Amino acid sequence: MSSPELVLQVLRAELRAASITYKALAERIGMSESSVKRMFGQKDMALSRLAQICTASGIAMEDVLRRAADVQPHADTLTAVQEKALIAKPRLLLVAICCLGHWTLEQVIETYAISEPECIGFLAELDRLGVIELKPLNRYSLRVSNAFHWLADGPVQQYVREHVVGDYFGGRFDGPGETLMCLPARLSLPSARELLQKIQQLAAELARLHQSDRRLPADERDGFTLLLGFRSWEFAAFTEMRRHG
Repeated sequence: MSSPELVLQVLRAELRAASITYKALAERIGMSESSVKRMFGQKDMALSRLAQICTASGIAMEDVLRRAADVQPHADTLTAVQEKALIAKPRLLLVAICCLGHWTLEQVIETYAISEPECIGFLAELDRLGVIELKPLNRYSLRVSNAFHWLADGPVQQYVREHVVGDYFGGRFDGPGETLMCLPARLSLPSARELLQKIQQLAAELARLHQSDRRLPADERDGFTLLLGFRSWEFAAFTEMRRHG
């Protein structure tokens, strides 16, 4: 990622931390919301425009530039050691997953039976583990990328298989916006790789919608989980019925 892109990334993060939406920013700088969105969709921004936005938002431009200079590329995964530390404490894993969903401390303690001191302690532990960077007033930024995923067959995936998959697939999948599909096919390896790319694009689209909908009030959003698997596989009971010879 180039330096101008990093500056925009940091600026977006600072605006989110200050709870300033694109609509609110547009009103402050005399632009339409759509123009502001287009401006942030570009990969560069004039210093004069950056200064105008920082002044209108009460953000120090020097801090934005310094943070952009200090930013290191975020990892797409945690290490096995980090994942083991999370699953050793299910409540810590819960808070970590909330952080990956960009929940505030207030949202966590309003939703779950976790006290404010406990939650602050978990945030501090996630900071030590390198999952988040804890900031003043118990705010944070993620130290993982938007393409984050758990390690293949790592500690968290093993935990999910043991404790989560049965609970997840125990649902009816007949609610608004829900579906369950099991679609067998015989594919060549190139076709399988093509489909894998489309699955990765779907994951990126989910991340985009998640990011976009964060601007909506909490009561207009619900927790959805996309659980995908794609591999060469046949149900063992069916394999036993194959003809041999």
